[in-house]
Amino acid sequence: MTQTITLSPEDQFLSRRVHNVQESQTLQITGQAKKMTDAGLDVVSLSAGEPDFPTPDFVCEAAIQAIRSGFTKYTANNGIIELRKAISEKFQRENGLSYKPDEIMVSAGGKQTIANTVMALCGEGDEVIIPAPYWVSFPEIAHLADATPVILETSIETDFKITPAQLEAAITPKTKLFIFNSPSNPTGTVYSESEIRALMQVLVGKDIFILSDEMYEHLIYGTMKHFSAAQIPEQRSRIITSNGLSKAYSMTGWRIGYIAGPKWIIDACAKIQSQTTSNASSISQKAGVAALQGDQTVVAKMRDEFMKRRDYMCKSLNAIAGIKANVPDGAFYVFPSVQGLIGKTLQGVEINSSVDFAKYLLEKHLVATVPGEAFGAAGYLRLSYAASMADLQKAIERIGKAVA
Repeated sequence: MTQTITLSPEDQFLSRRVHNVQESQTLQITGQAKKMTDAGLDVVSLSAGEPDFPTPDFVCEAAIQAIRSGFTKYTANNGIIELRKAISEKFQRENGLSYKPDEIMVSAGGKQTIANTVMALCGEGDEVIIPAPYWVSFPEIAHLADATPVILETSIETDFKITPAQLEAAITPKTKLFIFNSPSNPTGTVYSESEIRALMQVLVGKDIFILSDEMYEHLIYGTMKHFSAAQIPEQRSRIITSNGLSKAYSMTGWRIGYIAGPKWIIDACAKIQSQTTSNASSISQKAGVAALQGDQTVVAKMRDEFMKRRDYMCKSLNAIAGIKANVPDGAFYVFPSVQGLIGKTLQGVEINSSVDFAKYLLEKHLVATVPGEAFGAAGYLRLSYAASMADLQKAIERIGKAVA
């Protein structure tokens, strides 16, 4: 269906690039929920992808020491050498990957690392393969680079995973980049080592690059293990790994992301960054060193608590008629199908899409969620369980009443 967009008189002066990019619905809904809260309404927000835990004390202390010591000036564009060495050690220690500091670049958050990479590699006429459900910014960043997103659809029945056959069928002479995200935002899906190897095998011998977004690497539950695509030697020269400190260390506002890959690609990304933001915050970089080199048990404690919340959410959602949830292996999201509610009328409100249902939950029952349409998957909702157990229980009670 073609969407008709009415332009204001001012819009005619804006670039095609602006018109081609959609506003982030996750930020939009989170902002709406905050306004309602500020107006005195008791809104439970499950829309934000942000841990509710405080940043670890030793990380905060490192930032305070940076300020007190006057470390408040510009740094090297691609990040302080101390942090890039700490990231290099992290890759060796946790992933068995050897990256030199000049093969690593630090940016103002994971979103910027991804934007830098796509801008450096893609342009008009290039195609970017993106599995859906996808993180909301993946296709929009492709649009910013004047590239064309090619979306591969999945469903709850396939645990939201694409197959090698799907990937093979999507490749054309215009394919430039494959964006791969495991653990996934918004579904929490985690690909096994064998599944990742099978997908990467499809791309061997082709001039296609892989951007592997591994932001939720440390939030994996049960027996599933993280496997980095760059651990496959024959594909190493084509893979750019993106990660950051936001989720594992509850440092979303500190804005530290990083990429690792072939030096020539890192240099290209640094060139773009030098003309946009330049270096990430000097203070945050010092905090990042402390996070990577400090006590890692704080990460395990968060992960254990998230797993309890995941189990509660999945069990509770599956007890509500019309809602079906699988059990994700990672991240802190559950992505239930609400297709059993579409076509129904709830308390006088017609539910014709997951957008309608999300709006109904927010406006009538004060629960903020994000509709699946934002992630390229109509008929689903994304619920973040990065909230207190008390808030999750309140949200489940309200969703149950909303459906009943």
